[in-house]
Amino acid sequence: MSTPLRRKRANSVVWTLLALMMLGLGGYGITSFSSGVSSVGSVGDHKITVNDYARSMRRALQSFSQQMGKQITFADAQQMGLDRMVLSQIVGNATLEDEAARLGISVGDGAVRDQIMQAQGFRGADGKFDRDAYATYLHEQGETEAEFERGLRDEAARNILQAAVLSGVTAPDSLAKRLTEWAAETRSFTFSRLIASDLARPVAAPTDAEIKAWYDAHGDAYKKPETRKITYVWLSPDAVVDQVQIDEADLKKAYEKRLPEFVIPEKRMVQRLVYPTAAEAQAARARLDAGKATFADLAKERGLSLTDTDLGEKTRDELGKAGAAVFALKDVGVAGPVDSDLGPALYAVKGIVAAQETTFDEARGAIKAEMAMDGARRLVSKKSESIQDLLAGGTSLADIAKQAGMTLGHVDYNSESEGGLTGYDAFRKAAAAATPQSFPELVPLDDGGVFALQVDAIEPAALRPLAEVHDKVVADWTADATHKALADHAGELIAAMDNGATLQSLGLVTTHLADFARGGFVADAPAAIGEAVFDMPAGTHKVIDADGSIYLVSLDAVTPADLDKPELKARLAETKAGLSQGVAHDLFDMFTRAVQANVGVDLDSQAIAGVNGQL
Repeated sequence: MSTPLRRKRANSVVWTLLALMMLGLGGYGITSFSSGVSSVGSVGDHKITVNDYARSMRRALQSFSQQMGKQITFADAQQMGLDRMVLSQIVGNATLEDEAARLGISVGDGAVRDQIMQAQGFRGADGKFDRDAYATYLHEQGETEAEFERGLRDEAARNILQAAVLSGVTAPDSLAKRLTEWAAETRSFTFSRLIASDLARPVAAPTDAEIKAWYDAHGDAYKKPETRKITYVWLSPDAVVDQVQIDEADLKKAYEKRLPEFVIPEKRMVQRLVYPTAAEAQAARARLDAGKATFADLAKERGLSLTDTDLGEKTRDELGKAGAAVFALKDVGVAGPVDSDLGPALYAVKGIVAAQETTFDEARGAIKAEMAMDGARRLVSKKSESIQDLLAGGTSLADIAKQAGMTLGHVDYNSESEGGLTGYDAFRKAAAAATPQSFPELVPLDDGGVFALQVDAIEPAALRPLAEVHDKVVADWTADATHKALADHAGELIAAMDNGATLQSLGLVTTHLADFARGGFVADAPAAIGEAVFDMPAGTHKVIDADGSIYLVSLDAVTPADLDKPELKARLAETKAGLSQGVAHDLFDMFTRAVQANVGVDLDSQAIAGVNGQL
């Protein structure tokens, strides 16, 4: 039973906690941000209220979270700069609203009322304005009617001013035309990749001195990476799977539980066309049967494409009322009209997916293997507890391997290692982080296995002996010498082409591309070729050294854009629209900045930080 003293102490604690909560929430209020400081800044005579900023920030957070498919915290939003974007937007709005007020631009009460009455979100089930829906929305947004209606009035004034500023803004026709012509020009060119057999004489084998010189100059290419000599113990599900016993009854239960995987009913690839009345559906079927229309024609008449009518693969049960009629068809065709959930409909069967059944005897082996592997993973997990205890007690890896039935192994691990345990990311990370002073720790693997390792020694990166890498050094020297010889040969060929020779007449294997568009793709060749031809005059030639190969390119012709073609007329219109939009954006930005410079912008960084802190 509580005593008065205990109750008094309890009440003291409660009041202390409440006092601390009120102190922490002081300054901006709990939900309205309206107490204390009233604004976060101003533009001219227009105040930016704390509530306006808080509401805008909340809406931006909600919208961004919906786009990302997950809840974004305010801290995350700040890192992405969302708070600065919101602040910039409301400052821009305040600038226009202040200028509109100075110019006397406004809308009447009737216009605001009409906008509210016509808003879809404020209508009830009867399609008319619902005051309760309006009040609920205002409550959710934390706004009064006066604040919301002021916002609508300000927005209307902003739009009028913005329309006046941007009225008639358009990009010059000459600029749009030039950019379209530039983008739509095409090139016809021929190119050839030079190879070793194009040389008059093959590159001679390197001398011992040349091999040594190359080896000395390119030592980094022949270094053995840092190597860690590692001892490990490893227990994988595969190693213990034979210890798992599977009961026949459990196999049958698993089969029954997963029956939908093994017994798949017949399905039909179906399209559906719904009609308002049975008479219209019957008339459409009659035209179909008479060959006067196809199913696609009927869909088009309904304002639909075949994609719009596609239901995908459906079982008999999934088709509901129409299932019996659709599955009565022995082959592709049309069923109906039949009643559907949406009304009378025609069903076109475009394909039949036969039923599939895997018997228990057929599935038994696969089910047993899966259940055994699951059991093996559980067995490894169970053994992990005792292995952890052994590691914590300082037991050597060799003794742990014996006591826990683990595999004991040794590996010289480096960045070139692959296969076996070294193929697991978890092992590679653990091996890279461990030192000879580290204590072995049990680490889980993605497949349910576990391992522990110790680093016995670390061998630093070192240059491999020349004898060990001799063949690679010779191959690298030869490739480099051949590349240089081909580059010199390309210069000679360019001189011949300048004197009238062609790539074909020089006996080279060539590739010709006609009407190649800017930004196009050249198959089996570097992108540098497609880029280079747009910087070359017609009739010229060029050597391109890219991706370790030498190419000769000859630009045969430049085809100017024909702006009379319908597709280029459309592109010209799109280019002009895009340019006009850019010009309008820049003009409006300059207008806004000029207004701000004239009336002044004052922001309260402490008030903004306070709202951000509450959010």
